[in-house]
Amino acid sequence: MQHATSSRRRFITGATTVAGTAALGFPAITRAQGSPISLRFQSTWPSNDIFHEFAQDYARKVNDMAEGQLKIEVLPAGAVVKAFDLLDAVSAGTLDGGHGVVAYWYGKNTAVALWGSGPSFGMDANMLLAWHEYGGGKELLAEIQKAMGVNVTSLMYGPMPTQPFGWFKKPVTKSEDVKGLKFRTVGLAIDMYSAMGAAVNALPGGEIVPALDRGLLDGAEFNNASSDLALGFQDVSKICMLQSFHQSAEQFEILFNKNRYEALPKHLKHVLTYAAQAASADMSWKAADRYSADYIKLQKDHNVKFYKTPDAILQQQLKIWDDMIEKRSAENPLFKKVLESQRAFAQRAGRWHNDTSVNFRMAFNHYFARKPAA
Repeated sequence: MQHATSSRRRFITGATTVAGTAALGFPAITRAQGSPISLRFQSTWPSNDIFHEFAQDYARKVNDMAEGQLKIEVLPAGAVVKAFDLLDAVSAGTLDGGHGVVAYWYGKNTAVALWGSGPSFGMDANMLLAWHEYGGGKELLAEIQKAMGVNVTSLMYGPMPTQPFGWFKKPVTKSEDVKGLKFRTVGLAIDMYSAMGAAVNALPGGEIVPALDRGLLDGAEFNNASSDLALGFQDVSKICMLQSFHQSAEQFEILFNKNRYEALPKHLKHVLTYAAQAASADMSWKAADRYSADYIKLQKDHNVKFYKTPDAILQQQLKIWDDMIEKRSAENPLFKKVLESQRAFAQRAGRWHNDTSVNFRMAFNHYFARKPAA
């Protein structure tokens, strides 16, 4: 009898402690789990690319936040499948997930390229992510994936700065300079460069520099100073043209096999989502630090010359884009649907952004503009 009373007292005391802890805002129950749930990921990037590092950064955040309940292992491109085969591998369950860009799946449905190609009605990459999260993009992507017949769930994150027009053997001063060049790009940018007269070949990141070295390409674009440096662009070219509308706003995609994702406990799905948001901010900060340092390194250590793409070429890109999206919209109702959604969001949010943002170049020039020689 005394034992039963003692046990009851311990139960009541424990229950009071749990209730009191919950009242203070702490979780009342600790989720018990044996071995961690393991997810095998592959990126679409070589192991030496900063993009693969970004994929690992996301995985580390998930692993830290999950506290032993979930673990993501990230492999580089080619470890299980080729970079451009990632979507099919994740959809089939060969991989649990992956890291890439949604524009890579352009061949399955042209509409997905609108998450990374073109001027996006004047939105920068962060604004495009705002559209995705709050302007209907997330729902449209799920609709497109259903039409594509792929069994995946995607998280979009990581706003990318405007990508260079490309690496060339000599400066591009007019659009005629692009005619006849064998050039690498991806997504709807293929249409844009093709319309400018280039012969386009879409290649994964790790295959670009070898193709340039062997003369299979005359020029190429990839993404940023750090990736370009790691891939070795400076060894095969010394000219890079900055600024372009072909991919002025893009972001990363974190892919999950849908069945695997839906089977996860609700709290671990929250971890995956909030880790992506945290990684999005962290990636932006790291990019500003690393890209700027490698931009200087390419110039000082490798004698790379950077030139601004002429405004005449940028204006031509916009005209080409207008013709192209009209044609693609007629071919693909989902393409048109995405464009209409983006246009509506960009007109409202873009006006606010442009009206309220100060000209930061004015302040930069005030402090750092080169003084004329005496």
